[in-house]
Amino acid sequence: MTAASSTRSDAGCAFCRVVRGEARSHTVLEDEISLGFLDHRPLFRGHCLLVPREHVPTLADLPPGLVGPFFTNVQLLARAMETGLQAEGSFVAVNNRISQSVPHMHVHLVPRRRKDGLRGFFWPRQKYAGDEEMAEVAARIRAAVQAL
Repeated sequence: MTAASSTRSDAGCAFCRVVRGEARSHTVLEDEISLGFLDHRPLFRGHCLLVPREHVPTLADLPPGLVGPFFTNVQLLARAMETGLQAEGSFVAVNNRISQSVPHMHVHLVPRRRKDGLRGFFWPRQKYAGDEEMAEVAARIRAAVQAL
């Protein structure tokens, strides 16, 4: 049994089909935990996606035992992409539900160069009304962390 066939899979998931070898991809990294491949609609040439082999809808669903090994592969792929493409840096991002076109957790790794046209984040930035609002928001998040 291969690593891909020994994990949870979703028959209708586009990324599970890639992991199972049923859909064409240009693989850049492969091990028992994850599979990295070129995004078919890249922001820039070399834009990669890294997915866990197991069907995991969001980052919150990634089993704790896979978090470290999976993100070690994110680091490896980011370094390799920058080195292999002589990129000056990289953009690494995970969408959860909103803007997640495939409901299988995936990390975008995008090679970056100065003046490449990509401007920070893809959404407008907002300001807090002041320190009081920042403290209130921080307290709500801390309370949620403690509850979890």
